[in-house]
Amino acid sequence: MPFDPASYEFSQPASPAEIRANTVLPACRENFELKTDDGLTLVGELAVPVDRDPVATLVTLHPLPTHGGFMDSHVFRKASFRLPALAGIAVVRFNTRGTSSPRGTSEGLFEEGVGERADVEAAVGFAVGRGLPGRWLVGWSFGTELALKYGAVPPVEPEIEGGILLSPPLHRAGDADLAAWSSSGKPLTVLVPEHDDYLRPEEAAKRFAAVPQARVVGVDGAKHLWVGEKFVQRVLGEIVATVTGNEDQPLPTSWEGPVAIAAS
Repeated sequence: MPFDPASYEFSQPASPAEIRANTVLPACRENFELKTDDGLTLVGELAVPVDRDPVATLVTLHPLPTHGGFMDSHVFRKASFRLPALAGIAVVRFNTRGTSSPRGTSEGLFEEGVGERADVEAAVGFAVGRGLPGRWLVGWSFGTELALKYGAVPPVEPEIEGGILLSPPLHRAGDADLAAWSSSGKPLTVLVPEHDDYLRPEEAAKRFAAVPQARVVGVDGAKHLWVGEKFVQRVLGEIVATVTGNEDQPLPTSWEGPVAIAAS
């Protein structure tokens, strides 16, 4: 039975609640299905603000499914838990082909980032069709490869504002993809952990110099998987600042309204 996001049970704490790893803040959440151009059905979840129209939209692309990546990879799960309420941002999460999570399993098989082009196009098309504004691709690890390879070319490029990359390995994406981003002029924010397993800040700055509008941010102390609440806060804060243009207002670390607790 696929997980139902409406099953979260909210209660009102007596005092402001500290936002922890499993804290769920209010949002309108719904399961959805995507149809790709090559005939597959993918599963996902949309979270939007309860009391206002979203100011921007994240279309998230998860880490490598053959190494445990899926739509519930923790940074993206926490983005869906927090950002609709804290920042008025809509969050689209989905499983690429052949990937499973509590939401369900997307049809197809892992295709090394090639067939997944249709998955990216379907997800962006869903956000366009739902009228979600200010769409940004947000990739993490393998998801950065998909963002780089397919975000700066039609049909995706005209429909997005830009891209945000978390821990890009630059394995599948290469010089031609960086050149396409450069030509597109779309902004690119690149968050690189100091202790990344694949690409560290100094080398990332050299590689992304091919994209003049790219902003490479090294994050001291962080590792590829962004484990630890202080690193999640940093990532989510950078994402919000990028998509809203508001760099002066840090994300709150507590919440005065109703909260729910998600299973670990």
